[in-house]
Amino acid sequence: SARTAQLLFPRLGADCRFIGIEPDGTNINDNCGSTHIGQLCEYVKNGGMAAGFAFDGDADRCLAVDENGKVIDGDRIIAVLAKRMKEKKILKGDAAVVTVMSNLGFHDFMKQNGMKTVCAKVGDRYVLEEMQRSGYNIGGEQSGHIIMLDHATTGDGQLSALQFLQILALSGKSASVLTADCPQYPQVLLNVAVSHERGIKDAIMASDALSAAIAEEEGKLSGEGRVLVRPSGTEALIRVMVEAKTEQIALLAAENLVNVIKML
Repeated sequence: SARTAQLLFPRLGADCRFIGIEPDGTNINDNCGSTHIGQLCEYVKNGGMAAGFAFDGDADRCLAVDENGKVIDGDRIIAVLAKRMKEKKILKGDAAVVTVMSNLGFHDFMKQNGMKTVCAKVGDRYVLEEMQRSGYNIGGEQSGHIIMLDHATTGDGQLSALQFLQILALSGKSASVLTADCPQYPQVLLNVAVSHERGIKDAIMASDALSAAIAEEEGKLSGEGRVLVRPSGTEALIRVMVEAKTEQIALLAAENLVNVIKML
């Protein structure tokens, strides 16, 4: 996208500025793009721009930035796209497929707007499999990997950006106002290192003590948050994610679960 974005976006009538456009073969994602979006946030805010978009190294992911320099993650981009698709009566099944990591605020937004949230395991391949199996036409991840099956069979960051820009232009709203209806619960993610020994992660996940601890923390949240504990698919880690009304509540619950896992 460092090459193609410079051709694509101006061709469609946008007044654009570009940063992070000097690839040398080794500086992929080097303090730029969707994995290091801080530079773009400052650039958009200080430059008085309507929005900004960041892509990753292989250009399948897209995150946005509003006019105030605030990040618009994949959840909120999907929310905007899905709502527009529903209004146009082209949202199949009135549903979007996301992963179990998507924010609870996204679930609330979908419900309030008469849409269904379908959750898949973490990973764009699982999102795509669910979309194909159930006949849905939009899905993606919080990280900005968005699949729109009416247009492409894989994630395409520039396609996602163009779809968002079209809605932004037609709405007449600022990016911050356009995305304001999709709230975000504070989300805490902690990783717990475990032994590399085969079967350890499975044994921890099957533990009665962990199940009881999760149930206890979920009870404390009283329906105003959620807990997700899952093993990493690639590393010797157990990931603990907690969402709650405040970051303090989420952090306390996550730390309690981390301590239980460490004892196991």
